Amino acid sequence: MNFNDIVYKRIEYDSTKKIFLEYVDEMKSADSFDVFNFYFEKINKIRSSIMTMYTYATIMFSINTKDQKFIKEIDYWNENLPLFEKLNNAMYRQILLSSYEKQFKEEYGSFYYDYIKTCVDCFSDDIVPLLQEENKLMSEYTALLASCNCEFYGSKTNLSGLMSYFGDKDERKRLDAIKMHTDFFEENEFKFDDIFDKLVKIRDEIAKKLGYESFVDVGYKRMHRTVYDESMVSNFRKNILEKYLPMATKFYDEQAKCIGVDKIDYTNELVLYSDSNPKLCVDEYEIISQGINMYHQMSDETYEFIDFLVENNLFHVKKAESKAMGGYCAILYDYKVPFIFGNFNATLDDVDTLTHEFGHAFQVYMSQHETIPEIIYPTYDSCEIFSMSMEYFTYPWMESFFGNDADKYKKSHYETMIKFMPYGCLVDHFQHEIYKTPSMSPKERKDTWRRLEKMYCPHRTYSKELDVLERGGYWYRQGHIFKNPFYYIDYVLAEYCALQFKEMMEDDYNKAWERYLDISKLGGRYSFIDILKKGGLKNPFELN
Repeated sequence: MNFNDIVYKRIEYDSTKKIFLEYVDEMKSADSFDVFNFYFEKINKIRSSIMTMYTYATIMFSINTKDQKFIKEIDYWNENLPLFEKLNNAMYRQILLSSYEKQFKEEYGSFYYDYIKTCVDCFSDDIVPLLQEENKLMSEYTALLASCNCEFYGSKTNLSGLMSYFGDKDERKRLDAIKMHTDFFEENEFKFDDIFDKLVKIRDEIAKKLGYESFVDVGYKRMHRTVYDESMVSNFRKNILEKYLPMATKFYDEQAKCIGVDKIDYTNELVLYSDSNPKLCVDEYEIISQGINMYHQMSDETYEFIDFLVENNLFHVKKAESKAMGGYCAILYDYKVPFIFGNFNATLDDVDTLTHEFGHAFQVYMSQHETIPEIIYPTYDSCEIFSMSMEYFTYPWMESFFGNDADKYKKSHYETMIKFMPYGCLVDHFQHEIYKTPSMSPKERKDTWRRLEKMYCPHRTYSKELDVLERGGYWYRQGHIFKNPFYYIDYVLAEYCALQFKEMMEDDYNKAWERYLDISKLGGRYSFIDILKKGGLKNPFELN
């Protein structure tokens, strides 16, 4: 398949509902597991088509948030995706009510059965209108971020473009970029607060309608966490503070000494070296060609994988006006292939996208043998292992991108990952407090962020010119807080695992790669803890 050849066709709910529920009824009356499974597979073909068209519309909207056709389609999906989820729920309930639990688990694994339970536990017909409104608000947030189109030093740019100057050696240019970036959030402060306030209240109402004390319970169900709970995550955050915050502080102190300042603050946080940050020796177009060479050399599997992506146009990473922020890897389920979305900005972040998002895509590519949508991709805590570990597996090829700065890049990348771990915990802790007290005002939420920020990122101070940040508004830019509640801790869990792969590959690269390759073929059949066991990785919840 070629992404450019995909013909978008809206999946109409009413016509789909009829055949979908007929198949559910056939599952209900099945007199054998073979018959039961036959109709289950037919339903999954329908579900794959639904998710393919939804994902395609999302990708096209991300590429151009002002495309009127796909603005209209996103509106359609925001309204109808919860209705399709209602159909899914009918199927899920029938699986749980059937007498074929044993055979189902033998065919698809015990974890998938438990996964289905979490889906049923966080859905009811009563919350469909709330889910529709939640979707609309998340799209509103995406469009708001993408609306920043400003002129900086004679060039049109967006938020991503401004951030490319945050590590610039030219202090004036760096401060101007930071100020312009911050001004956008301050100018839109009311809008960000209003969107999030509505999201918190909607999510709290969803939790109450489902019979839960707070949205924290629903958030964990949505993340399909079946083998660890809130208390284990809380303890993990404490252990990260004890082990990694001192390491991060040490790196910040060394950075301050290196660049000749008394301390690191927000305005110089990304200035890593006194001469200059690691510089790319290739332009944004050559990054792709060098990436192809890298994956050709890494293994037979990555050789085949990268050629497949290139030949089928399965990524869009060029910076463009009105393009959504960030990067992600999506799945086109009908074809069982990944699609990578990113924003190249001619900085080392481009290489991180090339490795991180391509790590996700590689895992999807290696799990194409799976036929059930939920089993192609593991849960987020597991799937981030593949992306973050790939960042380290590509270290031997960094000279292709940075030339003589390759060692500088590897050093800064490793230290940045250590610095990230407390921040990742901050995002998670913040969300727990927010959803435990949904009545907080916008000011109280910002106060909460700033209090926790001082705990997890004590180096981060702000000048008077960056007032919205000093008042606790940094989190406006963190899309996961708005769109993927409780996701962010998965990055920290996965980074703990990726660091283990780094240690393994320093001892025996080929052996480490074989372990990575083995678990990349598991798809989503296993829980996070079981995948760790199969990969010979330590459990982060046992960190001490």
